[in-house]
Amino acid sequence: MAKGDKFYFENLMGSTALSKEAAVYLVSCLESYDPEKIQNMLELMHGIEHKADIKKHEMNEALAKAFVTPVDREDLDMLSHQLDDVTDKIEEILQMFYIYSVPSIHPAAVEFAKRIVRCCELLCDLMAEFENFKRSKKIHNLIVQINDVEEECDKLYLSSMRELTTTSRDVLLTISWREIYACLESCVDACEHVSECVGTVIMKNT
Repeated sequence: MAKGDKFYFENLMGSTALSKEAAVYLVSCLESYDPEKIQNMLELMHGIEHKADIKKHEMNEALAKAFVTPVDREDLDMLSHQLDDVTDKIEEILQMFYIYSVPSIHPAAVEFAKRIVRCCELLCDLMAEFENFKRSKKIHNLIVQINDVEEECDKLYLSSMRELTTTSRDVLLTISWREIYACLESCVDACEHVSECVGTVIMKNT
């Protein structure tokens, strides 16, 4: 592999590490949730998201100048944007608690956030393997594991929404939590989209 090619894989690994950092911070925010401190939480989360944006811009600039890339530039661009989307959605989850002035946290939301961390951990492992995708024996299993977590989250989403609609008596709070759970599920879906994209890139290049 050409020396310059390493940049692309290192950039993607850096983006994934920031997604994981954001997910870990989200869990921390929800486990020690204090609505009085939500603005400070948002500022710290936005700092992580901004670093992820920088990674995406660096990728865009490199692709614009490159003559040859290790895989199709469109695929690298797609992966970069999809990874940035994961971090954006994690930030959006926290923003929901601010927008709706949520007073306290449902335990299921913490469990959901922990599964997002798990997805991001698996994405980190996936991106670490991606550079050697033609020889890696781990990538397929990592993609399957991410899909498994996504399916677990689908079940958690259904059970959480059912509990919400059958037990909550506060209409505004019910609407708020519906949006939050939908946002949590969307984030897990975004993680799965990254893994599916990696699978597609591998099929195209092997």
